[in-house]
Amino acid sequence: MKKNRSNADPMHRLALLWGSQTEAGRSGLTVKAIVTAAIEIADANGVEALSMRSVAEQVGAGVMSLYTHVPGKTELIDLMIDTAYSHLYESVDEPTQQPGDWSDALRFIAQRNWDLYNKHRWMLYVLSGRPVLGPNEAFKYEAELKPLDGLGLNDIEMDASLTLVLTHVEGCARAHATQESIQKDSGMTDSEWWLIQAPLMDKIVNPLLFPVATRVGTSTGQEYNASSNPEHVFTFGLERILTGIKMLILEKT
Repeated sequence: MKKNRSNADPMHRLALLWGSQTEAGRSGLTVKAIVTAAIEIADANGVEALSMRSVAEQVGAGVMSLYTHVPGKTELIDLMIDTAYSHLYESVDEPTQQPGDWSDALRFIAQRNWDLYNKHRWMLYVLSGRPVLGPNEAFKYEAELKPLDGLGLNDIEMDASLTLVLTHVEGCARAHATQESIQKDSGMTDSEWWLIQAPLMDKIVNPLLFPVATRVGTSTGQEYNASSNPEHVFTFGLERILTGIKMLILEKT
């Protein structure tokens, strides 16, 4: 599910994101309470279960009371994303304060984002590719750029390097979430599924026609007892990305 922000009033939206979220209205509700309830619903039942009505029921208020604080679901999801980001780091310097060098800081950042997506799976289905531009996202961006500052990279290279790491994490986390969702819906683990499929493929696929695919696919299946392993791809890919950034830094020094 991709959300559409095109109909949201930009000024109203930014004011909502950067304004007070603890100020209570006449009903006693706060934006913070509404967003907290929305996140609880999405965490428990997925973003498909999220609606202004379901949030109103969660907080024990009428739907119209919610609209006096949050104009609609689009703005609510923006607030949810920005709130989720608020739990990533204890301070803006936490990534740079990790033991080791800049690459260890980026590993820390990648792991924190991986953990965030595993905790809030709904985020993987509402991120639009455009930033929310809220205060917590700005904090996140600052914290995650700092390890790359002063290494000889220019600003564009710093942004692109960070984006490369984060999009890799997001893609692997989405594959991991999809894999677990399929297992839950089918009632069959990947290992069980592979034990059924592997011998059938051996009978159907002629290895002489697909020699490389047969060899690699068989090795992968035997290694993971499944067709893929997003967690391994996450770690493997991250290390290759960090190696590439290291080479770029060395070229510039």
